[in-house]
Amino acid sequence: MFDIIGKRYWFIAFSALILVPGLISIVLNGIPVSIDYKGGTVYYMEFDAGTAVTDADVSAVYAAQGFEDAQVVTVVAKEGAAPGFQVRSTEILPEGKAALDAALVTAIGPHKTLRFESVGASVGRLVTQNATLAVLFSAIMICLYLTVQFRHLQHPLRYGVAAIVALLHDVLLVLGVASLMGHFFGWEVDALFLTALLTVIGFSVHDSIVVFDRIRENSGRLRGMAYDRIVNHSIVQTLDRSINTQLTALFTLVAIYVFSTGQLQRFLFWLIIGLISGTYSSIANAAPILVIWANREWKSWFGRGKDDSLVTAG
Repeated sequence: MFDIIGKRYWFIAFSALILVPGLISIVLNGIPVSIDYKGGTVYYMEFDAGTAVTDADVSAVYAAQGFEDAQVVTVVAKEGAAPGFQVRSTEILPEGKAALDAALVTAIGPHKTLRFESVGASVGRLVTQNATLAVLFSAIMICLYLTVQFRHLQHPLRYGVAAIVALLHDVLLVLGVASLMGHFFGWEVDALFLTALLTVIGFSVHDSIVVFDRIRENSGRLRGMAYDRIVNHSIVQTLDRSINTQLTALFTLVAIYVFSTGQLQRFLFWLIIGLISGTYSSIANAAPILVIWANREWKSWFGRGKDDSLVTAG
C-alpha cells in the first residue's frame, strides 16, 4: 500500500516549494490586468464580405497607431461572410478613432462600426470585489456544509477547514502562475481568468469531498484503527477514481487547448493548471492536514517535544 500519509510533510514541502515563486512574484510584480479591470475601449467592427483579413492584420494596425496592448477576437470568420472583430484596447478618444478608422481603411479596407464604447475601470473593480465576496461566501458555506455532513465524526469542523486550505492552495497557485506569466510573457488577467478561477475552486472542493467521504465510510467500518491509517487507506481507495476522472477532463482540455488560440487558449491554460493542482491538493494537502490536526503534531515542531500518541477514529 502507498504510504501517502507517512510522507505528508514531503508533500506539504513540495506544495510550499511551488507556491513560493508565485507569491514572491505577486509581491514584487503584482498581477497584470487587462482593460477588463483597468478600463479602456471596446470596438466592434465589420469589414465588407469577401475581405481577406485576420485578427493579426487588425492587431498590426492598432499597434501602428500606438495601441500595442489591443486584444483582437474574431467574431465572424466564415468563408464569404463579412468578417467581424471585437477589439479591446486602452481608451481611444474620438479624434483617435478617426485616425484609427483611416488606418484600417488604408491597410485592410472599408469597414462598418457596429459598436464603439468605453469601459470604466470602476466596472472592473466592482466585478473583482463582487467575485472576492462570492469566493469568501462560498468558502464559508463549503465549510459549514462539510461540517454538517461529517457531524457524526469527531471534530467535523476540521473537514471543512481542510477543504478550504486545499482550495486556497489551488487559488494561490493559479494567481502565482498568472503573475509569473505576466512578468515573463506579458500575459494579462481578463474576465475569463476570473471564470477559470471560480471553476478551479469547484474542481478543488469536489476532489476533497471524494476523499473525505471515503474517510467517513472507513471511520465506521474500521473502527479502532489508527486515524492516520484510516486516512491513508481512504486515499489509496479513491486514488484510481480521482486520477482517472481528472485525466478524462485533462485530456479533453489539452486537446481543445492545442487547437485554440487567443483568450480561449489562455482560459484553458488556467483550467489545466487548476485541475492538476486541485487533484494534487485534495490528496497531498487536505487529507494530511486532517492527520496533522488530529495528532496535534505542531506540538513537536521546531524541537518543542514530541507527542507520538495515535488518534483513533471515533
